[in-house]
Amino acid sequence: MSTVQKTLEKLASRHHDLSRAYSHRIVVCAGTGCIAGGSLKVRDALVEAAGKQCLDAITTLRYEEHVEYENDPDEAVRVSGSGCQGFCQMGPLVTIYPEGILYTKVKPDDAEEIIRSMAKGTGPVQRLLYSQPGTDHVCHGPDDIPFYQLQTRRVLGDCGRIEPGDLGEYVAGGGYSAAKEAWCHMQPEDVCSIVLDSGLRGRGGGGFPTGHKWQLTLNQPGKHKVVVCNGDEGDPGAFMDRSVMEGNPHSVIEGMLIAAHAIGADRGLVYVRAEYPLAVSRMHQAVIDAGDLGLLGMNVMSTGRTFDLEVMEGAGAFVCGEETALLASVAGRRGMPSPKPPFPSEKGLDGQPTVINNVETLASVPFILREGAHAYRRVGTDSSPGTKTFALTGHVANTGLIEVPFGTTLRQVVETIGGGVTDNRGNLIEGTFKAVQIGGPSGGCLTQDHLDLPLDFDSLGKVGAMVGSGGLVVMNQHTCMVKVARFFMQFTQNESCGKCVPCREGTRQMLALLDDIIEGRGTIQTLELLERTARTVARSSLCGLGKTAPSPVLSTLQHFRQEYEAHVLHDCCPAGQCEAFAIVEIDGELCRGCMVCKKKCPVDAISGERKEKHVIDPEKCIRCGACLEACKFNAILGL
Repeated sequence: MSTVQKTLEKLASRHHDLSRAYSHRIVVCAGTGCIAGGSLKVRDALVEAAGKQCLDAITTLRYEEHVEYENDPDEAVRVSGSGCQGFCQMGPLVTIYPEGILYTKVKPDDAEEIIRSMAKGTGPVQRLLYSQPGTDHVCHGPDDIPFYQLQTRRVLGDCGRIEPGDLGEYVAGGGYSAAKEAWCHMQPEDVCSIVLDSGLRGRGGGGFPTGHKWQLTLNQPGKHKVVVCNGDEGDPGAFMDRSVMEGNPHSVIEGMLIAAHAIGADRGLVYVRAEYPLAVSRMHQAVIDAGDLGLLGMNVMSTGRTFDLEVMEGAGAFVCGEETALLASVAGRRGMPSPKPPFPSEKGLDGQPTVINNVETLASVPFILREGAHAYRRVGTDSSPGTKTFALTGHVANTGLIEVPFGTTLRQVVETIGGGVTDNRGNLIEGTFKAVQIGGPSGGCLTQDHLDLPLDFDSLGKVGAMVGSGGLVVMNQHTCMVKVARFFMQFTQNESCGKCVPCREGTRQMLALLDDIIEGRGTIQTLELLERTARTVARSSLCGLGKTAPSPVLSTLQHFRQEYEAHVLHDCCPAGQCEAFAIVEIDGELCRGCMVCKKKCPVDAISGERKEKHVIDPEKCIRCGACLEACKFNAILGL
């Protein structure tokens, strides 16, 4: 048995021993969302409240052999943080083990009551438990909550449970056992074969078979090869990869170790966007801790082979999610894509064969080697095995980070996990679902006709959509689909690197045409030109950003063409969201008949006598805003 293997076993044993030093564990969500909501203050308040109840609050486990906890376990509690627990809508979240009680929307002032109820065994604090809307059902833990019930949290499970910076806890849960098996007992070809048999496909958007990509790189000649983790998650509303790096950074490192052995790499790089400071910090620390244990560096797993790993911060360009643009950025050049071939597997970073996988893909690999390809295929579909994480946002009752088996339907995600569609004020109202934008700026819209569509690579591809990185934005009937298309087009136009003319100029032209439509200057010819331009950009752009940039436009034109036509043919926005088509009127209850607005109107569109309600003629009104500025009673509506 190697020195590193003995160290891993000793570390796991030590963690199990230390876990017997306390009777309860309190896990406070310390993902970015809950931290923004004050979860760190909640954690501090819980530690202070434990002291008031004469309980020892253990905040950090000490793995040194000479450290022993001599307290009575019944008089000690461990208070620790975790990554994102998923139920972001209800944060800050606090989970009590071993009971598995989940408290929602916890504030520092709740800490004493939580500690007191736990110490005295009086049962959970009822007011902090999740209550299912519209029912009297109070949920004590995740197993009772519909948001969690349809999920299979393989990648995210440990994110919401373990301390991200506690390497011992990761090892005690089986961490690095898969990497140890690969490096010490398996040939690279065998690793590639198992990953290929599992059916794992890239979770960054392309869906390319991971095992096949590894095999292609393994077959390339060369002494030096590279593994790159693409953590440059840039889709609006997407935070899946960020949460994995924040909540379980060692799973990403272990996935990279396995990939390195599979292709024969001696170097690795984690590319993280600089806007993710918490993910950057935790990945940095995880790399240091893994290196100190002998899992990285000059003598990996005591095998005599080298695998050096570093973390690099990216500048945050969306185009750097594309492989060749990412490699250009790593090399110190402007992030711009290059023509393929050669593919990175042939000639990548510094001209060396390079495998590039995204965070979720790599974090899925340890499970496959630990449990086997057959076990991985137990959930999902034949062509899309396993699970997929999604960031569920928009007009939905339960927003958050979810992980479901491929094949789960859109209806299950929106109505059961998401809890249903809400209006613009957050009120749950049935029958208001309009669409879901899936895959971010590169994806497309799904409508009511797609509610029973299985979410997997092939099913989505057939309807012109894509899994993408995993963003799911739910929209209600009050959403203008033309403005949605414009929002994503504005994003991709800003993020275009400008290298190729179709993307650089095509996205600019599409954005201008969409502006014409929502600002009342569009005609039926505008729609025809918009569609023709979109198809040209999709066909002729150099990289994936340009090829998929028109997707939101094309999918909304396909499914909501009547909404576009209402804008250009009837001067109307059916959703009532485009200001150019809003009817300007005067609120009779607020109008005092002061005649100031009438005097200020440059086109004489306002009529009415002094001290009587005034009226605006919509045929004459030019929407200049003069009346709005003049009115002291806030009676002007529609501007």
